Amino acid sequence: MSKQRKSGFFAGVLVGVLAATIIFSFVTRYNKSNGSQQKNITTIKLAHTLDTKHPVHLGMVYMKKRLEEISNNQATLEIFPSGVLGSETKCIEMLQNGVLAMTKTSTSPMEGFVPEMGVFSLPYVFRSREHFWNVLDSKIGKDLLLKGESRNLRGICYFDAGSRNFYTTKKPVLTPEDLNKQKIRVMNSKTAIDMIKALGGSPTPIAWGELYSALNQGVVDGAENNPPSYYNNGHHKVSKHFSLDGHTRVPDMLVISSKIWKSYSPELQTWLQQAADEASQYQRELWAQKSKEALAAAEKEGAKIYYPDIQPFIDKTKSMIDGLKDTAVGDIYRRIQETK
Repeated sequence: MSKQRKSGFFAGVLVGVLAATIIFSFVTRYNKSNGSQQKNITTIKLAHTLDTKHPVHLGMVYMKKRLEEISNNQATLEIFPSGVLGSETKCIEMLQNGVLAMTKTSTSPMEGFVPEMGVFSLPYVFRSREHFWNVLDSKIGKDLLLKGESRNLRGICYFDAGSRNFYTTKKPVLTPEDLNKQKIRVMNSKTAIDMIKALGGSPTPIAWGELYSALNQGVVDGAENNPPSYYNNGHHKVSKHFSLDGHTRVPDMLVISSKIWKSYSPELQTWLQQAADEASQYQRELWAQKSKEALAAAEKEGAKIYYPDIQPFIDKTKSMIDGLKDTAVGDIYRRIQETK
């Protein structure tokens, strides 16, 4: 090889080595910077059973965004939707065992762990949506969030799940008498079953996933739920009568394992609580919007919306409330009624 060619060869090698060194140095610095960030991130796993279009899921997505912003990317949520980690009850049990950090659950399954949560399943407890949120934002609501601490379940915030209303296939429910001999699908809850019986109907517990077929095939004559669930699951197509009686307002809760909560630094606890509180405010506004949209869409597609006088329904279920005197749930009910 000539001297000139050798010189060119070694010059090329030197340039290549220098370029590689510069790139390696840049990548190393970048990775170290990113690596240290990644190393210090706290990832909080959160599981729930709702689909990714549900307003409550969107509230949790907003919470994830706010937690990352508030903590300067030192903490984040990893959300597992659509029941991929199991039912609400299963997720609650995983929290108790410290296997899962957080879950979203209705207060109905929480009754099995915190009996006081049964107050939300009682009929006509809340006078309006405003009264409902005044109670949940008060000391009553905050105290209830912490009632499960002895069971390793700490409530973080509430999410709006709307009011539950009757919808039927044959005729509208305008008075309690319209429920006579009608088979109404209910959740597998003693309180819900007792309420339908008090109103003269025949309560029929059926899994949520089987309800469309049950309505379509006449296995049941009706059901009860909130407007987004009524519309988004296509129930308006087979059950055309929707009566806005608002017999219950059963909120969703965000719950964390107490063991895991106590393992967090005070700073992380503050970040997480702030993100949850902001998400609760955001989600309740989103819920109101989605409820209006669901009713309008259902009506446009042939459903009929009714606004019955609820006083006869209240009178029919009064015995359920009277039976709670001198109980813990009865005391909470009394405090709720005293709240403006």
